[in-house]
Amino acid sequence: MTDKPADNGTGQARTQGTTRAARVAVVTGASRGLGRALAHALAEDGYRLVVDARDGAALRAAMAGLPAGAVASAIPGDITDPAHRGDLRRAAEALGGPDLLINNAGTLGPSPLPAISDFPLDELRTAFEVNVIAPVALTQMLLPALRERGGAVLSVTSDAAVEAYAGWGGYGAAKAALEQACNVLAAEEVAVRVWRVDPGDLRTQMHQDAFPGEDISDRPLPESVVPAFRRLIGERMPSGRYRAADLMPAGDQAAEAAAAAEPAVRS
Repeated sequence: MTDKPADNGTGQARTQGTTRAARVAVVTGASRGLGRALAHALAEDGYRLVVDARDGAALRAAMAGLPAGAVASAIPGDITDPAHRGDLRRAAEALGGPDLLINNAGTLGPSPLPAISDFPLDELRTAFEVNVIAPVALTQMLLPALRERGGAVLSVTSDAAVEAYAGWGGYGAAKAALEQACNVLAAEEVAVRVWRVDPGDLRTQMHQDAFPGEDISDRPLPESVVPAFRRLIGERMPSGRYRAADLMPAGDQAAEAAAAAEPAVRS
């Protein structure tokens, strides 16, 4: 039995004759950085994708570079919008139901990063809305299907959630809240893996925004940590908190160091 190919947001189907047995991944914030790198890796591994980002043009451009034969439903929108989250759920259901949710979309907050004493409260509310409430809401929405399929929820976190860095209070507090929500969810769910992963400092636009005007070319590219995520997902490791650096296969350590030395690229 075959499915009708999903549209990738460009008006053209990405493949023909895809079977319902293929796994489905929902990846938020997939237009650039780590989200884009993970979406491409999952497509290479045979996943059908439902991806989103606020910038529709950037999202379509990112998905246009997927491997030949990949299936991707690209849905521009704001993850804090309940209607948009509903669109993501329906798109995943149309592909056969979600096996994996990657909560990657997030916001840094004001740039340059302000001290807690000066942090605008409306920006703090936005940080919690985007980094905590929206991913929890999407997780709740997809949980019934994930339970049925023995799926997994992977939320991207940060060392700012567990360390005290000046200026990172708003973002760090939001990520800490997300982590605890995931921690409790893991204790409550039997059939679903619940992971939170700190990818480390990467050469992304968000990291550049955290250090405006500074040279961050010494940070590794997002693609360099993809093997760590592939290992976590592929081996279906126990629920918990992981650092990408600790998950990297031994053979990829040299590649990671080489990636850090490549010229800076802005996504």
